[in-house]
Amino acid sequence: MTQPTLINSVVRALTLLDAVGACGAPVPAKRLAHLTDLPLGTTYHLLRTLVHEGYLERTGEGYVLGGHLDVLATTPRPAPSRHRSRRVLRQLHDDLGAAAYLAVLDDGEIRVVDIVDSPAAPRTDLWVGVHESAHATAVGKAVLAALPEAARRAYLHAHPLVDLTPHTVTDRRALLRELAAGGELVLDREEYALGTVCAAMPLPTAAVTGAVAVSVPAARGRAVVGRHDALRRAARLLALAGTT
Repeated sequence: MTQPTLINSVVRALTLLDAVGACGAPVPAKRLAHLTDLPLGTTYHLLRTLVHEGYLERTGEGYVLGGHLDVLATTPRPAPSRHRSRRVLRQLHDDLGAAAYLAVLDDGEIRVVDIVDSPAAPRTDLWVGVHESAHATAVGKAVLAALPEAARRAYLHAHPLVDLTPHTVTDRRALLRELAAGGELVLDREEYALGTVCAAMPLPTAAVTGAVAVSVPAARGRAVVGRHDALRRAARLLALAGTT
């Protein structure tokens, strides 16, 4: 399936709108450039355009959503946070040519709440649910890494470490050492499914414990790991958007 041709300036402008809307308070241009990983000059150019067209307003403290968006608000649409998070996952999928996943900790269990994939970048067959295989998946391990140590230990003691492939880590102490070692990027090197490599990052927010991840064939693993900047950007935007 041929991927659609995207207008980068439009994607960047929408990303800025999402970031301003998610913050809920005036945001300075430099802060927006940091949140969206856009060059400062590009950020200023896009902000001027969005202000001119009424999508944003500039205040003394920073940028806020503009009145023109009230017109769009009358059109029925999906819940804002889910709509924004899906857009972020779609962009991540397109940037890396990989299936993209969002998972959260919900009532003590880790569950995948959204997946964006395509025929060219299909999702991993989740033949064992993440609630039973968090120890073997990058997205599950990233959620666990975001937990306080006591909560992490409690989760692992309540969930058997099932052996899924020859690469699955089933020793709790070894897994706890891996998770405690830190580092924002978490990997699954064929631990859940042979022939598949996954990379994930926790969402940098205290509002929800979650993670974003991508999966690719093992042959593409090194290339995707090298693009961890795209995962970091997606994690930031998802933290802003919320996941409900």
